[in-house]
Amino acid sequence: MPIPHRTAPAVLAATLLLAACGTQDASPGGGDGRVRAEALCPSDEMRYGSRPSQAPTARPSGRPTELPLPSLGATDEDGVKITALYAWGPESGCAGVEYSADFELTNQQKETATYTLTLGFLAASGGAVDNGERTVAAVAPGRTVKGTVVMGQSVGNAPEVTGVQVTKLRSVPAAEASSTGGTCPKSGTHLYADQGDAAMGLRVVGLHLVNCGTRPYKLDGYPKLEIQDEDHDTVSGIRILQGTDQIGTGIEEDESPRPVVLQPSEAAVAGLAWRNTTQAGDPVNAPYLRVWARPGAAPMMVVPELDLGTTGKLGVGHWRKDETYRPSAASTARP
Repeated sequence: MPIPHRTAPAVLAATLLLAACGTQDASPGGGDGRVRAEALCPSDEMRYGSRPSQAPTARPSGRPTELPLPSLGATDEDGVKITALYAWGPESGCAGVEYSADFELTNQQKETATYTLTLGFLAASGGAVDNGERTVAAVAPGRTVKGTVVMGQSVGNAPEVTGVQVTKLRSVPAAEASSTGGTCPKSGTHLYADQGDAAMGLRVVGLHLVNCGTRPYKLDGYPKLEIQDEDHDTVSGIRILQGTDQIGTGIEEDESPRPVVLQPSEAAVAGLAWRNTTQAGDPVNAPYLRVWARPGAAPMMVVPELDLGTTGKLGVGHWRKDETYRPSAASTARP
């Protein structure tokens, strides 16, 4: 069962650029509970995989306490190894972070991939205290990268963390990784999925496209979609419907598709909708969605975690201009 966040991350598909230089040391330690030598304080940006700023700022340092790992050095089947667990209390000198875990991740695939790793921080009872997420970009085949996942300051009387485990690992081809900002890709667009909304078994997620290029970008009609399972195999037997009205009413504005021309720094949005109702048959859970914004466009991969139940249907709305979008410098950076 996925471990819920106590606080929802606001940043999507941001990246940590480690792979280009091979392995990178995350943090030393012997796992014997000793107070570790002074080290840079983990930041809340690490927790959610936020994109590093253009001009890095100095971080304070502190002294965490290393906690023992029940199975130090164990590697799961996806090539992730948790190498250390640390407690960062007020006495450490680092504010805003309570625990952190170091990891090593090896790309066992045949192509360069971008990974999103979720670690669950556990109490002595084995129950979830919180979890943290980290995105690692462009890991070459056979390459190992090191990093840190952070658990922020606890809210209320949360139990102490005594363990950590891998709860989810997602990967997409690096060339198809979605992005919310940073250097503008060759396509001239950033494409990503938002956090979505869920109520009474209805799921609604927005696909967003931002024109970060220098020329107008034309969209017309519906994006093309391909559903993929955890092994990146295409899922068959699911009807992809043009329009969301067969999934539920009032999800999108009742209007016909029309051409959309995005000027530089403008954005468009198309809705995804499905239900997770389960009746007879095997439920479909497919994390990945490959998206072609328009005919001839290069595909991009988003991870909306489609829990389609046994409904066999996914509705997609047509592209429409996002009048609420306000560009930032990070979302329109040119190469």
